Amino acid sequence: MLTATAGNGPSPSPVDTTQRRWWRDAVIYQVYIRSFLDSTGDGIGDLAGVRAGLPYLKKLGVDGIWLSPFYPSPQHDHGYDVADYREVDPLYGDLAEFDAVVADAHRLGMKVLVDIVPNHCSSEHPWFQAALAGRPGGPEREYFHFADGRGERGELPPNNWRAMFGGPAWSRVREADGEEGQWYLHLFTPEQPDLNWRNPTVGPFFLDVLRFWLDRGVDGFRIDVAAGLYRHPELPDSPDPEADERSRDSVNPLAWNQPEVHQVWRDWRALCEEYTARDGRDRLLVGEVSVPTAREHAAYVRPDELHQAFFFHLLSARWDVDAFRTVISEALRDIAGTGSTVTWVLNNHDQVRTVTRYAGDPPGPADAPSAAADLGPARARAAALLMLALPGAAYVYQGEELGLPEVLDLPDEVLTDPIFRRTGSRRHVRDGCRVPLPWSGLASPFGFTTAEGGAQPWLPQPEWFAQHATDRALADTRSFWHLYRDGLHLRRSLPQLGEGTLRWLESPPQVLAFVRGDGLLCTVNFGTEPVPAPVPGTPLLASADCPAGSLPGSTAAWWISDLDPR
Repeated sequence: MLTATAGNGPSPSPVDTTQRRWWRDAVIYQVYIRSFLDSTGDGIGDLAGVRAGLPYLKKLGVDGIWLSPFYPSPQHDHGYDVADYREVDPLYGDLAEFDAVVADAHRLGMKVLVDIVPNHCSSEHPWFQAALAGRPGGPEREYFHFADGRGERGELPPNNWRAMFGGPAWSRVREADGEEGQWYLHLFTPEQPDLNWRNPTVGPFFLDVLRFWLDRGVDGFRIDVAAGLYRHPELPDSPDPEADERSRDSVNPLAWNQPEVHQVWRDWRALCEEYTARDGRDRLLVGEVSVPTAREHAAYVRPDELHQAFFFHLLSARWDVDAFRTVISEALRDIAGTGSTVTWVLNNHDQVRTVTRYAGDPPGPADAPSAAADLGPARARAAALLMLALPGAAYVYQGEELGLPEVLDLPDEVLTDPIFRRTGSRRHVRDGCRVPLPWSGLASPFGFTTAEGGAQPWLPQPEWFAQHATDRALADTRSFWHLYRDGLHLRRSLPQLGEGTLRWLESPPQVLAFVRGDGLLCTVNFGTEPVPAPVPGTPLLASADCPAGSLPGSTAAWWISDLDPR
């Protein structure tokens, strides 16, 4: 159980009164809207559900929320295929409901970030519909990457690129005369055609989109595929096309991380600074940047580009003391060295849930909750406490505060992830981390949706979700929820935490130990055997299941010590 010692610093203010630099050490909660809370009874979460859940998030202690896409969309990739960037899909509500979410969040002292998808749009977007109706080489097709095929009759794709969701990255269209014609590029699915950022109209269009939402009061943007946007202008063959679809960390270097993308972020940053200059409130740009090294990552958070970018290397690090120390050190050296702060994440809507991932090899479907009953939760609790002790910002994916394991036994017929539809394989399928949250009760829908609506949750909830329901978590002071809530409170109460520096300490072989500020010590035991407290008599400030004076295996703790912080 996490415990707090009185008198260790001022209580956190419920409202950010300075408004400046709030993002540098903020903890943001990711709301995957369709799985958060359903207010209408149709089995799909919505903006009114988000609004109803804001007091819960305020009580948890986060600084703000990031909303997954809620724009009009055919939902081929659950909103990451946008048909209209300036509207709300009726599935989720309307603009008035969105404005109410922003107003209520601000009244509670929380920021609101919205998800922007600039790399691609929906195949139902008016631009793409016009491109399909237009002629080869016409101006309508310049908004996308259309090209003639190879082969005698153009029957082969223009190059060998593979889509990250499986299959070729090109689809062929049927022209107005009924004949098969050009091909268009899509690095994800055919329903998500890639935009051509070399077209001079695309950049100003998205700046206008940002203005639209900034004028509605949002505090910033999470940017999807922020290392994307530009392709090599000659669209040459990839040297290793099979590697391009293996993982998000081995993306096609000809279609990713092109130098021209940095000017986009300079333009977006300038727009945010323009709004900040008006009222003194910082607007945040945080990018989904998947690049191989921390040094490449750092190029995106230079002072005139993105404020922050998710650092996924901690998420992907194996449970090993040296691996964690290495990725943390590289991030602090390369990313914080730019003047930004590191943005730590342990999970999101694209990843296997932390409890299951840290349990080791994925357990079999029949053992989904039980196989992760001991090792996975212990490591996930320790990792959460570690993340909250690191310098910089942190993002928490919904359900992590409940200790939810991955749902591994969803039947094929309910899977909705386009990865499954494209490949027929359950590997990398993301539905298991997107099952709607359990709020209360002992049986599905666990308070997620109203009984009057009659609809079941859009993905089925397993019976064992009852063990993780929010009402049960709040009542149990030993739960994940209390670990997060108390950790967040201490993070705001203690001047040593949040933004600042870190100093590594010598420690036993399987123990990670560092000092923050004036004598706040964080320790994590990556081994299986307990070790003594780092300093005899050191008072235990906070812990993930640690008795005073000891650090069991797969646990973490915060201590107040008299160690020289220099």
